[in-house]
Amino acid sequence: SQIYVLTWSRRQPQHLNMPDSNHVTSESVRLVNGNNSCSGRLEVFYNNQWGTVCDDGWDLSDAAVVCREMGCGDAIEAKSGAYFRPGGGQVSMNDIGCVENEPTLSSCSSKKAGEFYCDHSKDAGVICRSLVRLVNGSHSCSGRVEVFNGGQWGTVCDNGWDYSDAAVICKEMGCGNVFEQRIGGFFGQGLGPVWLNDVQCYNSEMNLRHCNFQGWGQNSCGHEKDATVLSLCRYSGRIKLENGFSACSGRVEIFNRWGNTNWGTVCGDNWDLSEAAVVCREMGCGDAIAAKGAAYFGQGPHWYPVWLDDVNCIGNELTLAACESKQIEDFQLHYKDAGVICQCPLLCL
Repeated sequence: SQIYVLTWSRRQPQHLNMPDSNHVTSESVRLVNGNNSCSGRLEVFYNNQWGTVCDDGWDLSDAAVVCREMGCGDAIEAKSGAYFRPGGGQVSMNDIGCVENEPTLSSCSSKKAGEFYCDHSKDAGVICRSLVRLVNGSHSCSGRVEVFNGGQWGTVCDNGWDYSDAAVICKEMGCGNVFEQRIGGFFGQGLGPVWLNDVQCYNSEMNLRHCNFQGWGQNSCGHEKDATVLSLCRYSGRIKLENGFSACSGRVEIFNRWGNTNWGTVCGDNWDLSEAAVVCREMGCGDAIAAKGAAYFGQGPHWYPVWLDDVNCIGNELTLAACESKQIEDFQLHYKDAGVICQCPLLCL
């Protein structure tokens, strides 16, 4: 049977040499330091080097073009002010003006390096909707693998599904290393089409779309073989609950790889059930029962910073990092440390 390259981009992806797993690349744009392959600081390849984009005039129309070029879904947010940390090297583009239907960012009007002044405190970023998701798992890094194509979510057949395929999914979802892969509808049977079959990854790809597979919907698999259901990814370890009375309650602590002290807490200003619901989901717990502030579960260690303030979630985000927030580094606000109480769907000790 004929084998195709899986791609959601309008351009055929190239296998580029990338410096590390925090860089997800198209031919001329890449996203750096995001939580998964469809979010991060925007960098463009210009004058034979990678550089950042200044956020002057940066909006959702511009972000939509980047998301499309990266093979991701719709643009959720256009980020400014070095939301994904300042980059290095040159600031390559500014005043980008896309009308949203361009196939690539380079097709949009813009000023190029040397025509403006901007520093890395204004580096632009994007958060796009992923075209891969994990369904029915115990947390955001486990579940049945589903992919989006032609306006519809569908599943992946488990024929040939192995550790290398699972590893690419874990990488794309920002979930770390594979703990275990499962087949045979382990997370329940999906609905809609079985989009992919005989997926062949080599664990060097950054996205599932860079792997080989048998053409879209060209298979005779039923949903009983949805065991392409994700390999359980080892929990990414970016969030934890401390000092609670169960595994699904406690003070919210988050991991920031850029700090001198990586773990820190979240300020409870404006902390409510929408934010708690996202934390509960990310932790693999049940519904949010209560959002706690004022260091209800005790103050975090004095050497921990408070990393986030004014967190604002819609409630349907997969991770707390996907919510709007103010990034801070404050050691004096622990009396406001946020906490949650979630339902325990399973034995919760």
